[in-house]
Amino acid sequence: MTTTLRPRHRIARAFLAGIALAVLGACSTTVVREPTASSTTRKASQAKPGATVRVQRGDTLYGIAFRNGIDVNDLARWNNLAAPYTIYPGQSLKLFPGTGGSRPTTTTTTAARPTTGTTTRPAPPPAPVTRPAPTPAPANSGFSWRWPAEGHLIGRYVAGDATKQGIDIAGSSGQAVRAAADGVVVYSGAGLVGYGELIIVKHSEAWLSAYGHNRKRLVNEGQNVKTGQQIAEMGSSGASREMLHFEIRHNGKPVDPLQYLPPR
Repeated sequence: MTTTLRPRHRIARAFLAGIALAVLGACSTTVVREPTASSTTRKASQAKPGATVRVQRGDTLYGIAFRNGIDVNDLARWNNLAAPYTIYPGQSLKLFPGTGGSRPTTTTTTAARPTTGTTTRPAPPPAPVTRPAPTPAPANSGFSWRWPAEGHLIGRYVAGDATKQGIDIAGSSGQAVRAAADGVVVYSGAGLVGYGELIIVKHSEAWLSAYGHNRKRLVNEGQNVKTGQQIAEMGSSGASREMLHFEIRHNGKPVDPLQYLPPR
């Protein structure tokens, strides 16, 4: 059986829903609509030369892209996936462009040592002073963000730490989880290990937000949501306590949400 999300009708004076994903579940295919164009200049994802991923039952293109930190547009292009972007269980997807998977080899040339007698070697130059690299300024999303839930901050983003790609907000079971900005739901499911009941919202061609560990998901894939709209109930799915795990991703890469959320 094939499950395909049909295109949504254009709503008067509303922006066009960008992506509709089909969760495989007990079905054998997933269909993803081609992302809409955006005026925002988008940087290409960082490829993983030679790396591939095998599509599992229940996978979606957005889920695979999110799990590997790659923009879904790049993943589709690298694998020549034309609309309607159908993927199948067992299919192998490249996480890099081109046809080759091997890394380029490098050749190191060692200079020959002189065959003279005893020589006086000059003193080595002093070691350069190493200064920490400056923290890059956050990219401008072009829209305002709001906090997705009330509660104490119990976990912060740490650059380069795969276990701390967002922030954790403590709360109570059933507490409202709200959309941090206008967008369209591109993933609603529990297929990504470590996130529990997860919702991913696409805000523009380059920006996503993710809401994990929910007790209950209240929105479906392809649904438009507004800033502050309740999209889930807080829970502890995939976590040791009631909390919301919240991420913001730019071109597939996680960024520090505290650089975008208003102070409180």
